[in-house]
Amino acid sequence: MNQRLTVNLPGLTMKNPLMPGSGTFGFGDTPAAEKMDLNGLGALVIKTTTPHARKGNPQPQIAMLKNGVINSMGLTNPGVDAVVNGKLPHLRQKYPDLPVVGSIGGSSVTDYQCVAQKLANSNMLNALELNISCPNVQEGGMAFGTSPQTVEEVTRKVKEVTGSIPVYVKLSPNVTDITVIAKAAERGGADGLTMINTLLGLHIDVETRQSVIGNGMGGLSGAFLKPLAVRMIYQVAHVTDLPIIGIGGVETVDDVLEMFFAGASAVGVGAAHFDDMEVIPHLAAQLEQRMNELNIESLEELREEVRNEFRNED
Repeated sequence: MNQRLTVNLPGLTMKNPLMPGSGTFGFGDTPAAEKMDLNGLGALVIKTTTPHARKGNPQPQIAMLKNGVINSMGLTNPGVDAVVNGKLPHLRQKYPDLPVVGSIGGSSVTDYQCVAQKLANSNMLNALELNISCPNVQEGGMAFGTSPQTVEEVTRKVKEVTGSIPVYVKLSPNVTDITVIAKAAERGGADGLTMINTLLGLHIDVETRQSVIGNGMGGLSGAFLKPLAVRMIYQVAHVTDLPIIGIGGVETVDDVLEMFFAGASAVGVGAAHFDDMEVIPHLAAQLEQRMNELNIESLEELREEVRNEFRNED
């Protein structure tokens, strides 16, 4: 293991700082995942899991745009029991040493608790990630992640049932002030943050006069999202010491380092997989040379250096 590239986060000892966005490789069982060695990842984030199986939103669920991707998958998954009893054992048998993060979704606080507890009790995951962009049915469909009070509550309730396994909260950019949401997650007991999730958007085909995806609006991702993600990471890193997994528009090794300079402790990669399914091992292979050029001794030292600079500014 190259110690210069290693990052240590709550629950995750990663040989490089890179992980795919939730669901990129399913549960390690997608056709793309079967063709590559996932041990090249720093960690694997599995597909978001809900209490019961979900078929997802109407087709088409995803569309390529000139400057990115829009999707509305609708949390398609087989349900938490199938994940715990079938998906995770198969994944762990094939990749016993790979750090794996479970992603949790639901429509109520009880849903989140149910999934979190079952995933934690499986003893097959290293950390959990709360997908709080899900609609809260008890609040008229408003996403969990847009209300500080709800973010704090769902984080606290999940922490109550998960024991020692670390919990990361994935923040939505579809809010007025991301720092308020981050502080709410921290008050709820979050061990770290993932940011940012996709930006809500709509793309209409002028010939059909219909949305290009079946559900109408969907989540936008792609390179254009990076400046927004970097700005939000920078803001949040100034108000909390929680580790941040930065994600949003990462395509190059300089993008990875830019996330670190903004205050991230690790980096997620999403839409870039549409062009290169092995983008993470490719970036990891380039990272040390770029660090040499920029006189960066190690990523752990860089993390501490950046955070100390922010503390001095404040």
